Amino acid sequence: MTANPVLEVRNAGKVYGVDETLVTALHGASLSVAPGELVAVRGASGSGKSTLLHLAGGLDAPSTGDVLVEGQSLAGLSRKDLARLRRRSIGYVFQDLNLVPSLTAAENIALPRELDGTSAAEARTEALAALAEVGLREVADRFPDEMSGGQQQRVAIARALIGPRRLVLADEPTGALDSETGEGVMRLLRARCDAGAACLLVTHEPRHSAWADRVVFLSDGAIVDETTADAPAVLDLGALT
Repeated sequence: MTANPVLEVRNAGKVYGVDETLVTALHGASLSVAPGELVAVRGASGSGKSTLLHLAGGLDAPSTGDVLVEGQSLAGLSRKDLARLRRRSIGYVFQDLNLVPSLTAAENIALPRELDGTSAAEARTEALAALAEVGLREVADRFPDEMSGGQQQRVAIARALIGPRRLVLADEPTGALDSETGEGVMRLLRARCDAGAACLLVTHEPRHSAWADRVVFLSDGAIVDETTADAPAVLDLGALT
């Protein structure tokens, strides 16, 4: 029996502006990500990759269509309920990291757990374990401006992986990392999927999308192709990186 998808995007579209300023960022996008599955999203700059990720994470609402996380439609949720679902179910690695400057690495990672009612002591224990997982236990009490860009990136990844979240959304999570550390991050994402989570990964790196079970290609706001790990891409990959 096939497991129910953790993420479902159903015929989603997103437009910005009106009349002469109207821009279609995404149209007719449908995909699902099952437990244990890592799906990579590829496409040129401006093709709709980040828009798709924002809709999947409830950071923006679709103009048309629907998005479901663990069977729950995001459309009818209040802001409070949507924030709660994101804290409990969705780990997000932002392209610009979004670390809180006034909090230490451990405090940044523990924050979503504390906001969800976990005690400060338990949240810190989980945060330290998440830091150890990304090889950064020693920076627990440093502030973001005391860390390198690569260290900040790994702290942001640790924050996305903390707790029982079953959906991980990653927007170019290896962008500030050297190749060896980047491969380590991909191993972490792959391991989290193998443990039962679902992951949607935006990347322009063919070597990183090779870790995925499927690769979805976007062009001009539409999904134009999809390949599996053992199937060659129909499109010219060079045009989409």
